[in-house]
Amino acid sequence: MGGCRILCLQAHPDDTELLVAGTLALLAARGHAVTIATMTPGDCGSDTEPPDAIAAIRRSEAAAAAALIGAEYMCLEFRDFAIFEDDASRRRVTAFLRQVQPDLVITASPVDYLVDHEVTSRLVRDACFGAPVRNYDTSAWGAAGPLARIPHLYFADPIGGVDREGQLVLPDFVVDISSTFDTKRRMLAQHRSQREWLRKQHGVDEYLEMMERWTRARGGLVGIEFGEGFRQYRGHPYPQSPLLEELLGGQLVLRVHREKALGAA
Repeated sequence: MGGCRILCLQAHPDDTELLVAGTLALLAARGHAVTIATMTPGDCGSDTEPPDAIAAIRRSEAAAAAALIGAEYMCLEFRDFAIFEDDASRRRVTAFLRQVQPDLVITASPVDYLVDHEVTSRLVRDACFGAPVRNYDTSAWGAAGPLARIPHLYFADPIGGVDREGQLVLPDFVVDISSTFDTKRRMLAQHRSQREWLRKQHGVDEYLEMMERWTRARGGLVGIEFGEGFRQYRGHPYPQSPLLEELLGGQLVLRVHREKALGAA
């Protein structure tokens, strides 16, 4: 299979590294073009730096993380807590997809602990639908033309693999990232400013260890050491073929047995 264009569009810098960086590293190593993008530059993620200053720091950290796998980093320049599901935002995200021209898109879980993640998920879902529609005008946000077709769409896990009430959200399948976990960890470690912010704001001072626990727990669903979970969006008329699984190869993709996983939770 020839090289595909992969877009991972999440809400904030470090979301990708927490949730799907191991899988992106596998895809990049197989010759696929990977773009990591965020809706915001994390401009509220500091109580010591003003918004523009922390945004510049976090863009730089995100770019450094992406560079570790040869990926490009881009930011849509929304602002934290100001991602809204409205007409202008939908056209803006659609224009971005037209610019990148992805074959496959990975985005945030529709249900998560933070509104920025959930709204990002819905905007990206709708932008995938609208991107091939020639009469859907996004010229205010760039001159790129429509996509040839709706890209394949996958949702990453919610943070921690649970919903707002702490209930397990099961993926369709888990990708074995045991071979790229060290890369995932190094990518996340680039986000130094976020660790300081979480320490003060959320009382979390084990940023890398927290990610490792989550990744081990996902792997545990299918009996492997480290895993990242995904769900494919199968709404009409989105592509139904298992493109992500095909790009990775069967040995790296393990289907989740729902009854067994729920029984062990």
